[in-house]
Parts: sequence; C-alpha cells; structure tokens
Amino acid sequence: MADAHPLTDMPQPARTIRNRHRRPVIGITGPDKRVAWGWWFGAMAVRMAGGTPVRLTPGRSARMGRLDGVIIGGGDDIDPKLYAGDDPGTGHYDPARDRFEMAVIEAALREGLPMLGICRGAQLINVVHGGDLIGDLRPVRKHTGNRRLILPRKTLHIQRGSRLAKLTGRQQTRINSLHHQAVRRLGRGLKVSGRDLDGIVQAIERPGRGFLLGTQWHPEYIPQRGVQRRLFQALVREAARRRV
Repeated sequence: MADAHPLTDMPQPARTIRNRHRRPVIGITGPDKRVAWGWWFGAMAVRMAGGTPVRLTPGRSARMGRLDGVIIGGGDDIDPKLYAGDDPGTGHYDPARDRFEMAVIEAALREGLPMLGICRGAQLINVVHGGDLIGDLRPVRKHTGNRRLILPRKTLHIQRGSRLAKLTGRQQTRINSLHHQAVRRLGRGLKVSGRDLDGIVQAIERPGRGFLLGTQWHPEYIPQRGVQRRLFQALVREAARRRV
C-alpha cells in the first residue's frame, strides 16, 4: 500500500466526524497493524475526556482540517537516520510510519493544533524540532531498572512552573516505563518538564501559546490515575477552545 498523506481524505469515518461536530475530534497516530493496543487505550482516554478519537495510520489518513487535536502514539523505534544517530541494533523500524507521522506533526504545527506525543511520539516531536535521541538507555540507568512496566512503578520529578506541573498540580508522581530510548539533545523551542531518578528526560513541552506536550511514559495505559487523565482532558479542552 502506498504511503498515505495526512492531508488526504479519510474514507468512511469523515461523515461520522461531521455528525459529531460538537465533540472535539482528536486524531491518534499509530501503525497499520490490526492489533494496536495503543489505539484502543488512547481512544478510550480521549472519549473519557470528551473527545471523538480518529485512528490515523499510513494506510488511514484524514484531512487535517477535520481534526481539532492530535496524539502522536507510541510504538517502534524511530529510524536513527532521521536524527544522525547510531543504530544500537535493538529496535524495529517502520519507515512508512516515520514519514507519515513526521508529516502529521509538521501539519499540526502549521495549523496550530493541540498535540500530545506519547513515548515514541514525544521522541519524534523532538526529532522534528531538530533534536536527537539516546539510542539505548541501558548504560545510562543507575537508579532505575531496564524492565518494561505497564504499571506506574517509576518516579517522575516535574519541573516547577512548567505546563505539566500546572496540569497535574504536582511536582512528583508515579509513571510506567515501556521504552529503551529517550530524548537526549532538545529540539528548537522545546523545554524539559520532567525527568526520572536517573535524570532521563520523561516529559517535554513547548512554552508559549498553543498546546504541545510530550510524555515518555504511556498515560493511556494507567487511566485509573486521575493525574494521567488530566493530560487527555487538557488536550481535548484546548482542542475545543481552538474550535471556538
């Protein structure tokens, strides 16, 4: 299947979107594979926050003008060629998805759409802004383990005065960890808003007008924690405000 472009029409769901125009429409990017847990949990989080989720993949794309906000989802590692990084030989790459999501991010930035990046999504947002990544975190970790955990077992220290601090109302919280890569050099215009006990970047954001937040953890997998639901509520709220 040829790579889809984020500015092309999406087939059937477009009519459904127009029928639900009172709820902000949030596009959630991901891979083309059928079993996509990130999509299902992300869609549930968006619905709980009052939005209408739409799945976006290289094979399913929507006109950006129909979206009110975007979530760049988690998944496979980003091709290190995109940020002049070394290949640690520990990941699986999806070049079609890389190209597709980079186009979505760039279009969302042009259109001023509120955007949340999750895990891989946060990393790709950083790469699009000119930053790079740590290819393998194993040598870096001293106080945190390399075991991947879907439950919130790691500590996040939140930067005082950041958007993330204002959204969560906290300076520290517990997060999960499903990654082996992370942001190293920040992209232009971005700032770090959270780190773990090893000082590894766990959250990035863009100060100023608009809403752009990236989390290295997966808030969609721990909806039982209100502090995580607030991230999706903030995204949907900003999407609704932009529409008005």
